[in-house]
Amino acid sequence: MTFITAIKTLLRPLPLALALGCTSLTAQAFVEDITAVFRPDPTNPMSNKFKNTTVHSGVCAWHRPDRCEALNIFSIRNEGFSAASAGPITAGHTDPRQGAYFQVPSSWRDVQVTHTDTGEIETVQMRIAGIGTRWDVAYPPGVSAWVSPGKDWAYYWGTGAPPCQGLNYLAASASFALFFWVVPEGAGACSVTAGYDIPWMQYRHLEYAYELKTPNPLTMAAGEYRGSVNYSIGPGGDFDLGDVMVVDDNVATFNFTLQVEHILKVTLPPGGNRVELLPEGGWQAWLNRGRQPSRLSRDQTFSIFSSGRFKMTLECGLAIGNTCGLRNGAGDEVPLQVAVSLPFGLHNQRDEPVNRQPLRRDGVGTELIQSVHYVNNRPGTLHFQVDKEDVSDMLKAPGSTYSGVVTVVWDSEV
Repeated sequence: MTFITAIKTLLRPLPLALALGCTSLTAQAFVEDITAVFRPDPTNPMSNKFKNTTVHSGVCAWHRPDRCEALNIFSIRNEGFSAASAGPITAGHTDPRQGAYFQVPSSWRDVQVTHTDTGEIETVQMRIAGIGTRWDVAYPPGVSAWVSPGKDWAYYWGTGAPPCQGLNYLAASASFALFFWVVPEGAGACSVTAGYDIPWMQYRHLEYAYELKTPNPLTMAAGEYRGSVNYSIGPGGDFDLGDVMVVDDNVATFNFTLQVEHILKVTLPPGGNRVELLPEGGWQAWLNRGRQPSRLSRDQTFSIFSSGRFKMTLECGLAIGNTCGLRNGAGDEVPLQVAVSLPFGLHNQRDEPVNRQPLRRDGVGTELIQSVHYVNNRPGTLHFQVDKEDVSDMLKAPGSTYSGVVTVVWDSEV
């Protein structure tokens, strides 16, 4: 007696783009767009991080990429920014705010981002991790105006004014210099005091480095997220350049666009969609013993690629209760039990491995399968079984064939 069931695999369409963006205020000139992408990497499946794809410029892009990479920071040069002194800078001033003064938002700030379809909220964190500019001063005195006791004029601009730290980057002429400092997390203001009177000073651009903490992309729903963050510029603001320098923008707006390209793919080996249920050891072994089989079963392997989350359900050609069924030519019916075991790296909603988890038509128990890391072409198993009491019913119709169609659904729309 042969018992046959067929299976097929149905994968719902999987959205590939997940974005995080915002709309800028048209009245502001200081607007930056920051982008990042997550793509599963078959060569490094344990890496669950976004890759920053922002167009970078300035010191990290052109001069010290190795150092910036080690610090996990990225720099952008905003050529539209400028500032000019409202009056002269006095030599030996005791108030650091009366000279070259830089305080930036170096502590982490949360940015809420919202899924445009589902309303899901995630959190991105950002901090400013470096600051630099090109400053021009009146000549004379030129760059030598920044000399200090026991220190050359270039000392602090090159090595960093504490608590800021230099990147060993400084370019200068007689009347201007380009510098860049790394700003530690939570640092206060960094300033340089003039050694000679400076009639006027100007900043030609603003260069900054930033650091990001992004959510775990494996737990994020595919789709588009939007959000933004604004920083104030000016005395007492987030970007505080002291009391001498007058800036031409009072708000810096950062727009984020994050893309997640999840993978969900399931493949069966050739002929794997046709399953024959047999007793343990095959029919001949049971016939020789003259005893009834305790069950009929078959395990069918499959391969899965997954970087996100999904759910699993059954669709049945013949439904019996919460599972599928088999029927013979006479119309006799028996239920078919279906279960799934998934490879390491895929957990259920209780953060447990999935081992012989029953599959139901209503999806209970498999409402959420979460990728702990990118699972790349790993084997799983579908378990098909007719229980002992139902085998007894089938044996009442010797010589008949029971068959049915089971559709196992891996659904990325969770």
